[in-house]
Amino acid sequence: MNFAATAALSLAMSTDAFAAAVGKGAALHKPQWREALRTGLIFGVIEAITPVIGWALGSVAAPYVEAWDHWIAFSLLGIIGLLMIRNALSDADEEEAPAQSHSFWVLAVTGLATSIDAMVVGAGLALLGANIVVTAAAIGFSTFVMVTLGVMLGRVLGTIAGRRAELVGGLVLIIIGCVILYEHIGHPA
Repeated sequence: MNFAATAALSLAMSTDAFAAAVGKGAALHKPQWREALRTGLIFGVIEAITPVIGWALGSVAAPYVEAWDHWIAFSLLGIIGLLMIRNALSDADEEEAPAQSHSFWVLAVTGLATSIDAMVVGAGLALLGANIVVTAAAIGFSTFVMVTLGVMLGRVLGTIAGRRAELVGGLVLIIIGCVILYEHIGHPA
């Protein structure tokens, strides 16, 4: 994967965490930078680890699915993208009572829930032979930045911006999947 694809993927992977962070920030009473950085760090570390786990699992399966790897990556990215778009367009409003801060465990569970897609993407990256260290670091850093900003913007923006970010992230994943498919079909190995 080239730099542009890695950057786009890392941003796409961090949008669901951003959406959750906006919600967390909206639930906090005047969030401080310290809380935002703490939340960003927790989400970023989890989001960096999960694609590595997915990559390890995908590496085991790679020899068996090599002929279909581009179709699998296309399908996984497309499904995740469609699910993100569906979530962004759903009418479900999750309201939480105002709080001063969130516990580590609440943030860790939320971070894990928003990083399942990164695990699936990691499995797809193994099938493509992508450099997982660079990609996981980019996803983790992007998530750290997006979540930190999301918490601070949460009070102002509320859940509307978070849903829009998730919609854009879903579209980006679908586009990346289409590009992968096009590159393999247009330029067979």
